[in-house]
Amino acid sequence: LDQLSVAECAMIASTFQLPSVVNPINNPKRGLMRRNWVLGQMLANRYITQAEYQQAIAEPNNAFPHEPPIEVDAPYLAEMVRLQALDRLGNDALTEGYVIKTTVQSARQQSAVDAMRAGLIDYDRRHGWRGPEDHQELAENAGNEDFDRILSSYTDIAGLRPGVVTGVGASDATVYLSTREQVQLGQDAVAWAKPYVNETRVGAPPRNVAAVLKRGDIIRVARNAKGEWELAQIPKVQGALASVNPEDGSLQALVGGFNFLRSKFNRAVMAARQPGSSFKPYIYSAAFERGFTPASIVNDAPLALPDPSRPDGLWTPSNDDDKFDGPIRLREALVKSKNLVSVRLLDAIGVRYARDYVTRFGFSPDALPPNLSMALGTASVSPMGMARGYAVFANGGYLVTPYFISEIDDRDGKPVYVANPARACRTCQERLLDTRPPGPPSSSAAPANPVAAAGTPAAAATTGGAVLPADAHEGNHPPTLAPQVIDVRNDFLVTSLMKDVIRRGTGAAAMALGRDDLAGKTGSTNEHRDAWFVGFNGDLSTAVWVGFDDFGSLGRGEFGAKAALPIWMDYMGAALKDRPSSTLSMPPGITTVQIDRSSGLPSEPGNPNAMPEMFKVEDVDRLRQQATQQQEDPDQQHAYDIF
Repeated sequence: LDQLSVAECAMIASTFQLPSVVNPINNPKRGLMRRNWVLGQMLANRYITQAEYQQAIAEPNNAFPHEPPIEVDAPYLAEMVRLQALDRLGNDALTEGYVIKTTVQSARQQSAVDAMRAGLIDYDRRHGWRGPEDHQELAENAGNEDFDRILSSYTDIAGLRPGVVTGVGASDATVYLSTREQVQLGQDAVAWAKPYVNETRVGAPPRNVAAVLKRGDIIRVARNAKGEWELAQIPKVQGALASVNPEDGSLQALVGGFNFLRSKFNRAVMAARQPGSSFKPYIYSAAFERGFTPASIVNDAPLALPDPSRPDGLWTPSNDDDKFDGPIRLREALVKSKNLVSVRLLDAIGVRYARDYVTRFGFSPDALPPNLSMALGTASVSPMGMARGYAVFANGGYLVTPYFISEIDDRDGKPVYVANPARACRTCQERLLDTRPPGPPSSSAAPANPVAAAGTPAAAATTGGAVLPADAHEGNHPPTLAPQVIDVRNDFLVTSLMKDVIRRGTGAAAMALGRDDLAGKTGSTNEHRDAWFVGFNGDLSTAVWVGFDDFGSLGRGEFGAKAALPIWMDYMGAALKDRPSSTLSMPPGITTVQIDRSSGLPSEPGNPNAMPEMFKVEDVDRLRQQATQQQEDPDQQHAYDIF
């Protein structure tokens, strides 16, 4: 306090009456007027002399923020950390100077934020210009003070600057920004702004600037890749991204929405959305445990099943493109995301079995529908839950639990909490000596909502165990092993199918990243309400979701490959840049056999229709017997082949 001048003391005192109105940073003119009034009262009441008053009045407003600069944009994560710190430390967390270290890498986090914002803005522009945020009738002699007053209630949102249109001509418009700049927007700056009609239709391109903007419009502007100003708007669509390390579940990046100031709802961990076709790998994994193989033939044909809840009493699922390929191998069915194959596959293995099996990936039974619609991804899941589930495929079959606080130190730098997460640890001695077969995790190892989604105090108990005191890590202590929930061979086969999804399927755009270790699956739901892409390599498992909070349609053609995959690619491309290929090697017990493309069964030598396919070794003899039987009786087929 003894370092403050009289003018600075008066400025602080002046803010108590109306902190938001006379804030010397947000409203310096009002703040200065209020400060000078306080100085006048101090003079009138003889707290200062006339000379001190004159000196203080002449002092400029030098107020500036004193908090540490924000080094990485992670407000959703910060709120998760705050809640968990309060749960672990009580109210002392806010006053005792604790330092909390997270698992998130700042470069990856910023890449995730940039990718999400760019992807949502791209989607938003595809669907047209919804008009200005507001409109104010401006007097002919309106000046900067009037413009400042109008813009005082608008803030910068994710780099989208608020501004008021002060003049419009045939070829350009003048926009006054909240930063007291004036910028010109030409025809190129508004060329994208086709009028919004609905989520599927837009109007004709604007003929000129005046067709888009009027004097008095409150709009947003942003700089493009060339550094030039152009018209912008805040997207209505939302998205979320969750990325974890498959080895131990440590959170690497998290984005809960377009902007925290606009909406504090953390969609990455709190949303319960339908995953669509991105759920199919779990069904395929269950089927591979029941004797199906990547070469199994299932019929992709129209299907009608009884459903008393529907007006006509029938449920008639279909493929996204309403096309049918007939009998098709499971590898091709996943590559092409065939819905009817998934429904028949689920029916063949049994809904009860599949539902129990999918809980191995960390999902609560309550989130899984007890009917065949589960094959189409009608479960209720979060992006964090999907990233966790795919991490099982990425790490060789082990269920890790996401966590994001690695250490908490007191004001003296002494650790009071150190995370001790369960790890996949495939090559650890303890893992190699563990002979237990893969199976469902215990209830403690598979919380229904890991990270709770970090929005409730109960989350603390499920996001990385504590080791207290911290020196318990010193010495040769065995690692905590994550439960093995699926066989590594099952994992390898399902992953090989998802690699083909990227090589030549619905995720083929990801080949532009130039990597050979990526696997994943697109997801879309009825009426395009949700768009997903979930994918991984050995280093990262990442889920991206795009949709509207009110479950509205994203519009015709907005599949996961169009709305979500570009965001996933931008993030993964940056996060994995310069990192070597990381993928599971072929485990013992897997063999490659030449099969007939049409039948999916082992082929005779010299068959021109032969191709290689991978199998579990114990399946090969059974399939050779089937091939022999089919040669002897070509009409003999399995029930699921013709169902």
